[in-house]
Amino acid sequence: MTMPRTAQTFAPPVMEARRWLDGVTFPADRPLINVSQAAPVDPPPEALRQVIADTALNNPEAHLYGPVLGLPELRAEVALQWSAAYGATLVAENVAITSGCNQAFCATMMSLAGEGDEVILPTPWYFNHKMWLDMNGLTCVPLAAGEGLLPDPEQAERLITDRTRAIVLVSPNNPGGVEYPDTLLRAFYDLAKRRGITLVVDETYRDFDARTGAPHDLLRDTDWGDTLVQLYSFSKAYRLTGHRVGAMLTSPTRLAEAEKFLDTVTICPNQLGQHAALWGMQNLTQWLAGERAEILDRRAAIEDNMPKLTARGWQLMGNGAYFAYLRHPFDMPSNVLAEKLVAEASVLVLPGTMFRPADDPSGARELRLAFANVNRAEIGTLFDRLAALSWPLAP
Repeated sequence: MTMPRTAQTFAPPVMEARRWLDGVTFPADRPLINVSQAAPVDPPPEALRQVIADTALNNPEAHLYGPVLGLPELRAEVALQWSAAYGATLVAENVAITSGCNQAFCATMMSLAGEGDEVILPTPWYFNHKMWLDMNGLTCVPLAAGEGLLPDPEQAERLITDRTRAIVLVSPNNPGGVEYPDTLLRAFYDLAKRRGITLVVDETYRDFDARTGAPHDLLRDTDWGDTLVQLYSFSKAYRLTGHRVGAMLTSPTRLAEAEKFLDTVTICPNQLGQHAALWGMQNLTQWLAGERAEILDRRAAIEDNMPKLTARGWQLMGNGAYFAYLRHPFDMPSNVLAEKLVAEASVLVLPGTMFRPADDPSGARELRLAFANVNRAEIGTLFDRLAALSWPLAP
């Protein structure tokens, strides 16, 4: 008897971590600090909420099925703004709007890989990517990131076989936070093009990249869509997580294949969310710049507070966008440590074991901090609590 597809993978990590809170009461002088999930907890700005309300009340078509690949106006706006940001020439036919960035990834995999094919994922990986590969009978080939949590194209090439269909990169990275240099992305793109496979670059956190200007020049190649699929999320930029709006950018030919999948899953993306994303892109540039500045300040707060932990044997492996990735010094695996932190330090954090293969010992010494929802003062308190831990140290 074969197992169902969902039984081929692990339970959702964020939901598992939330269950650690069941029955726990936190002292009044030590409230919970939740750095487990990379999603805004505040609603969209009031002006954007008003747009959503007005659309719901006054636009009858917003309550009907729309085009499978998204609102034409939103697709055109993405193409316009991406062309300006990347110095490229994109058209609406290069863009599909999806029900969140996770669905964009799922549609991408459905359009390029079949049962038994292989996909290379750098580790530590984004766990939802691994889960989708598992549930679709695809073989995940781990590529261990090296110094600075950066993957090596030469090492990746040694992993390519006749069943390899794609290499997936996330930049700025989840869970590591690191921003991949443009030269590294170009090297992976050239590798994929030379070997006839697809490079998938998830740029969910592009709006919070510390660098100015385009993070790469890949979209300037005239035939970029034959090799590259770029993924994006409106959720982080405009606080639209509950509305599920993402994007997939590639060739019209691949989007025609993705459309088959999208039509059978959601039929069309959330209409209210799409109108909100379009208005946000056209009207919230200055507001988004403020959001970016706040995230960059929180990133700096991680650096400022890190000496407290360095003195106690911790190591900062990566930091950027929404995440800091740490190596802890204690003589216990991170999955045990993370659950223990809830009761003993009022901290909810995800262990590195959730971002690596089960047989990879590195995850046992690692933790991911998602700092987008904690301000500078709370980051200081978080690091004070971690520095105060007096658990036995690893050899």
